[in-house]
Amino acid sequence: MPSRTSIEENPMTHHVTSMLDTYPKDLGGVDKEKLAACIAACFECAQTCTACADACLSEDMVAELTKCIRTNLDCADICAATGNVLSRHTGYDANITRALLEACRTACKGCGDECEQHAGMHAHCRVCAEACRRCETACQDLLSSLG
Repeated sequence: MPSRTSIEENPMTHHVTSMLDTYPKDLGGVDKEKLAACIAACFECAQTCTACADACLSEDMVAELTKCIRTNLDCADICAATGNVLSRHTGYDANITRALLEACRTACKGCGDECEQHAGMHAHCRVCAEACRRCETACQDLLSSLG
């Protein structure tokens, strides 16, 4: 089971929360803690997936990791886009937010599943799978709170 970093242990979440606290308008009833956790998880996962893809490219058996690399890069892009959109609140569109969260959750599940297949041989894939599971959970938690 992947380890989960609590909000208190993640300095990135602290800064995300601080920015949400300074937002001059109402966030429309969005659970601020879940939103902050999801934004932080998205950016952490994007970085981890990018680094995992790069590490895969350094492996001797790189040809066997083609799908993993592609999945990592797709997940990284989707997570970064989701984190960026979740960070913007002016002119909020709930339909776009839900669609992005669902896409991000799906990408993280697929990437986590793919990386878990290589986790026994490649520590970077194990770490990446953990980040993907954390982000997948954060997206689901935020989606559930949106109603």
